[in-house]
Amino acid sequence: MAAELAAPAEDGRPPAPSRTTRTARTSAKGEQTRARLIAAARTLLAGEGFARFSTRNVAALCGISHGMCHYHFQDRTDLIVAVVEDIGPEWIGPMEAAVDRPGSFTERAERVIALLTQPEGPDLSRLHSALHWFALNDERVRAAVDGEYRRWRECFVRLFQVLADEHAGAFDPVPPGTALAAAADGLAALQSLDSRVDPEATVRILVAGLAEAAVPRP
Repeated sequence: MAAELAAPAEDGRPPAPSRTTRTARTSAKGEQTRARLIAAARTLLAGEGFARFSTRNVAALCGISHGMCHYHFQDRTDLIVAVVEDIGPEWIGPMEAAVDRPGSFTERAERVIALLTQPEGPDLSRLHSALHWFALNDERVRAAVDGEYRRWRECFVRLFQVLADEHAGAFDPVPPGTALAAAADGLAALQSLDSRVDPEATVRILVAGLAEAAVPRP
């Protein structure tokens, strides 16, 4: 049957694409359109006019119809949630890899410190600010942002879990891990306002102090 479908027509024209091929092409085009919409949404959210963010403006930036935007995203919130998911690999993925790669607590902590001392790009910083603003006013956005930050905090908890394991489970890794995550967020905000802050010295003191406080004294 497959051979018959692939055979040329009697007039010599190539056979028409199969339904599977047409579906695959349509699906690929749809994914490309969706990716373009998310990229445009990121651009608008990172810009100064994020308070006027709308699906109509995103569609206009993409050069596609407003109706096509709503074909891929039910409403503005759907699009914002897609952006939240889209940026996760950029800021959470590297931290997860740094923590989960094999090594001692000291080795993993060095990888974490290296990441935390890298300044966050201005676009990503503004994007996070915009997403937090929407999270204050939209429960679905808040849930999405909260889920990503839980992944972020879990990285630091896993880091201190390694230290706890090295000391036969002598302490709960959640408090120091959560403290480091909160301090890292605060440091990022501080760096955006004052370039004189020494991020490496600050993070090293934080990690060393939390590790010392977490491990029970003999």
